Amino acid sequence: MEASVLDLRKKMRDVMAAIDRHERVTLTHRGRRRAVIIPFGEAKPGKVKVADLPAFGMWADRADMTDPVAYVDNIRKPRSF
Repeated sequence: MEASVLDLRKKMRDVMAAIDRHERVTLTHRGRRRAVIIPFGEAKPGKVKVADLPAFGMWADRADMTDPVAYVDNIRKPRSF
C-alpha cells in the first residue's frame, strides 16, 4: 500500500488495516517516497558491522595518517608565522 502523510492523518484506519493484513506501507510526501512501515513481526533486528559502513577505511590510504598521534599533535600545534 502507498499512503501520503495526509492519508496518515485522515485515513489512519485504512493504513492500520493494511498493516494488520501484513502489508508494507510506503509513505510519500509531495509525491516522493520517504519511508516504509513494516509490520512488527516482519522486521528483523540485526547488528550492523562497522566494516560494512561506507565511511570505514576511507582514510586508510593516506600517508600522513600512518601515525595518528603525530597527526593529531600536528593539528593541535599553534600557528607559527
